[in-house]
Amino acid sequence: MKVIILAGGRGTRISEYTKTIPKPMIKIGNKPILVHIINHYLKYGHKDFYIAMGYKHNVIKNYFKNFKKLDHKFIYKINNINVFITLSFTGNNVLTGGRIKRMSKFIKKNEDFMFTYGDGVSNVNINQLIKFHKKKKKLITVTAVRPPARFGEITIKNNQVKSFKEKPQVTEGWINGGFFITNQNFFKYIKGDKSILEKKPLEKVASKKQLFAFKHKGFWKCMDALRDRQVLEKIYKENKFN
Repeated sequence: MKVIILAGGRGTRISEYTKTIPKPMIKIGNKPILVHIINHYLKYGHKDFYIAMGYKHNVIKNYFKNFKKLDHKFIYKINNINVFITLSFTGNNVLTGGRIKRMSKFIKKNEDFMFTYGDGVSNVNINQLIKFHKKKKKLITVTAVRPPARFGEITIKNNQVKSFKEKPQVTEGWINGGFFITNQNFFKYIKGDKSILEKKPLEKVASKKQLFAFKHKGFWKCMDALRDRQVLEKIYKENKFN
């Protein structure tokens, strides 16, 4: 199944890096987070990737330019396995929905495909995600996650601390963790470049009862700010990344 990775945003909240490179090219360990995402899908046998580029897209192009090219695809070897990378410039000021819509030229009529963001890593089981999506027979499945809380949680009774948990996982509520599966028919819900994926397109699909959530309780982390990158670096060094 084809995998689209959104890699075109400006990443303004981590400007320490994004003044010179796009956020998906920020390294965790010795590899850009974009490559870590590709590696995860590859573990489940998915080798056909489409990178929706925008801001500072030349940095991504330069990273792959030395690899062998077949037609419009770069052949990128990971663990002696050929991975096929298609790079597509989708505009500098295009929003998430519009960026996905611009990738529609690579998707055939009624074809299923996956997509995710270029700044989030997880150990979500892609095979189980696909199985869940096929079983529900709906237009789109989103991976729902419970992120860690930003601050420590204290339980107090009569001014006495009953428990103290340092940044526990949120126990109520789920958020969008990326790692979507959908169908070519989803493109009709996206109007144009200024469409925000998480607004009208997904809200409309949800109102039609065509959006299901695959609940993932394992590792998930989004690199939104400098501190997130530092946390990911620590996790990676502890060999707990996937």
